[in-house]
Amino acid sequence: MSKQIQFTKTGSPDVLQIVDVAIPAPKAHEVQIQIQAIGLNRAEMMYREGAYVIDPVFPATLGYEGAGVVVAIGEGVSELAIGDKVSIIPSFMFTEYGTYGEIVNMPKHAVVKHPDNLSMEQASASWMAFVTAYGGLIEFGKVQKGDVVVLGGATSSVGLASIQIAKMQGATVIALSRTHAKGDVLLEKGADFVIATSEDDVTAKLFEITNGKGVNVVFDPVGGQEAAKIINAMAQDGRYIIYGALSHDDIAVPVFAILGKHLTVRGYELFEITTVPEKLAQAKTFVYDGLASGQLRPEIDKIFAFDEMVKAHEYMASNQQIGKIVVKV
Repeated sequence: MSKQIQFTKTGSPDVLQIVDVAIPAPKAHEVQIQIQAIGLNRAEMMYREGAYVIDPVFPATLGYEGAGVVVAIGEGVSELAIGDKVSIIPSFMFTEYGTYGEIVNMPKHAVVKHPDNLSMEQASASWMAFVTAYGGLIEFGKVQKGDVVVLGGATSSVGLASIQIAKMQGATVIALSRTHAKGDVLLEKGADFVIATSEDDVTAKLFEITNGKGVNVVFDPVGGQEAAKIINAMAQDGRYIIYGALSHDDIAVPVFAILGKHLTVRGYELFEITTVPEKLAQAKTFVYDGLASGQLRPEIDKIFAFDEMVKAHEYMASNQQIGKIVVKV
């Protein structure tokens, strides 16, 4: 038997319940993992609320990320062995698998060995953020040395991971935050400049920082009407990658800026990387090497106990965190 967190109706964090369940042996191409830490993601909050891209099937479990030790392997699994320390990469739907449990089965493609220099808590906080940032900045954004990169939602775990990857590529990083309250923290985390979207003239500031040349790459989870202020300050052949819709409004697209500067405005989601074996393999190598070398460092904001999952979700909803929320199992 294993303790698992489920919910039988959508709603507030209080719908989450700890239940005892029997975990079957792993099927072919599955790996069974004793979970030691879980990294929380906003998608799990949305799924719990019934506001995600798929509807829950009750009783529903959830969880995209985790880290632990392999305790059993199914038929057809040769690259992993019992005793391996592993992390879970989001590459499945909540209706198929979930990490919110003491023991879970996972598809082998979603399981990766992590470097020995990471704790389980750090490992559980790494892969969603860094693989998301890798896809947006490296695979599609093509960030190169000398580029100027604008990062929306920069205090999130993906935002902080994006700062590290952009700096690793030799780019100048401009972090966006709603106010200047978290500006010093973003500078400490590696951003070269911080712009407060509700306090500064965003377009003017971007041109000022770039000496009128404009920015090369934008990686933004917000979008909405404010996007035009950024797009208007982009350089020739700039790339605007949007990976979320935190504003809930449609992007305001300045057509003449796009036409005149030959800009690319592109939607991106993590599954474009994690469901394509070749791209996932490249992402795993990039992130693993960065973590092993210490150039990539997962940022953990707060750690909760497994029986505090409701409190952890309440904290996530408060938007106070800078970095990842982790639950220790």
